[in-house]
Amino acid sequence: MACYFEGLSKGVPNGGMAQFQEVMRQQLETSMHAELEKLLDTAMGVDKEVSRKDFDGFKKLFHRFLQVKGPSVDWPKIHRPPEDSIQPYDKIAALPLPDSLADSLNKLVVVKLNGGLGTSMGCKGPKSLISVRNENTFLDLTVQQIEHLNKKYNTDVPLVLMNSFNTDEDTKKILQKYTHHRVKIHTFNQSRYPRISKESLLPVATDIGMTGENADVWYPPGHGDIYASFYNSGLLDQLITEGKEYIFVSNIDNLGATVDLNILHHLVSQPNGKRCEFIMEVTDKTRADVKGGTLIQYDNKLRLLEIAQVPKAHVDEFKSVTKFKIFNTNNLWISLGAIKRLQEQNAMDMEIIVNPKTLDGGQNVIQLETAVGAAIKSFDNALGINVPRSRFLPVKTVSDLLLVMSNLYSLEAGSLTMSQKREFPTTPHVKLGSSFTKVQEYQTRFESIPDMLELDHLTVSGDVTFGKQVSLKGTVIIIANHGDRIDIPAGTILENKIVSGNLRILDH
Repeated sequence: MACYFEGLSKGVPNGGMAQFQEVMRQQLETSMHAELEKLLDTAMGVDKEVSRKDFDGFKKLFHRFLQVKGPSVDWPKIHRPPEDSIQPYDKIAALPLPDSLADSLNKLVVVKLNGGLGTSMGCKGPKSLISVRNENTFLDLTVQQIEHLNKKYNTDVPLVLMNSFNTDEDTKKILQKYTHHRVKIHTFNQSRYPRISKESLLPVATDIGMTGENADVWYPPGHGDIYASFYNSGLLDQLITEGKEYIFVSNIDNLGATVDLNILHHLVSQPNGKRCEFIMEVTDKTRADVKGGTLIQYDNKLRLLEIAQVPKAHVDEFKSVTKFKIFNTNNLWISLGAIKRLQEQNAMDMEIIVNPKTLDGGQNVIQLETAVGAAIKSFDNALGINVPRSRFLPVKTVSDLLLVMSNLYSLEAGSLTMSQKREFPTTPHVKLGSSFTKVQEYQTRFESIPDMLELDHLTVSGDVTFGKQVSLKGTVIIIANHGDRIDIPAGTILENKIVSGNLRILDH
């Protein structure tokens, strides 16, 4: 945005720069409001009302975007969080659980962020409908987990899915199969915002429709939109009326994000003698997590610091595992009453993420987003809990899928746990090459999932297929050179080996 003003302000005397920029901001905002009204004029009935609510949220975001000046943090003001603000999970888990655990569970709602598509893994439709274990999808496993809780403790923990316009229709069709499960399932849609031209900073949409020329001019504005869209849907008030007090929010593709009774008890029992409105689960960084957001103390508040907010001169420092030891898992426990209060006071404060995109026709656009965890500074008595790595098990790639489908994990009541037969509790590092990018390709290359209990590292590149009952141990590197194909025969045991394009097996 600053670059946009710079291009227009050449030749303007320095003394008038601030005034010029303010005039430009006002003109852009006026033009944006006029364009949004034109788009609303093309909508009818209920669609018009829904779009108007969405556009009200977008106007607020766009206004804040025009006010942004430089990095959102002043680096010298960043401090490590106070010791008691990030508590070790072991300390919380050591406390005995009360007999009244069912009372706490009946105050809870599980919310899954379900707006993403499976396109990065070569699948059509919602990512939550991809099979990940024993023909069970992400959504199947989630329903099984909550149903198990409700049956075991005789409780009524509902599941809420935050869909996007990309996933809503397909998800609702699938929900019919859970009619006889002991889980009430609700859905609401996150907002639909217009992508804006990078040059003009105005919407590229010509009408409210989503087909033809308008097929890719709308976007769901990140999971930070949960607060406004949850509130606008009416579901927030409904759940509060039903006696619900907290939500546990997580990404639906994080298979480690199950309801943790120790954290729930800690939350409900008012840690530090105060009503806690927000808990963020964090976990220790590894080299693979250096870009993940971390918790800091800033202006006497606990705050999430994302790499996009870091001044360029301090990016390496931000990535340091020694200085910033933890990162956000996006497993969050939040007070429903606090969300309602902050929404009604227009006091939810989240940094804007400017996400540049290029449309199929080559047009450069930007989309304005927010992240759900960034609101932590708006809540009272917010806490972090440093949880075991097992609570962060995202499936973002086919490499991740191989891990969760393997014998590294056992499945019980919808939850995956690391096999007790594995000597080390850490997960192996798996890197599958471009031939495995899509789920369909991946499935054709594995006749069965290899034994990975003793695997430390796996790299596979090129045209490689695996027979049945292959065992991988230690460090295994399999590289098919261009034009070569490697078939790993059934029953093969590869331990600390390199397999190259001519099928030689070498000591590593």
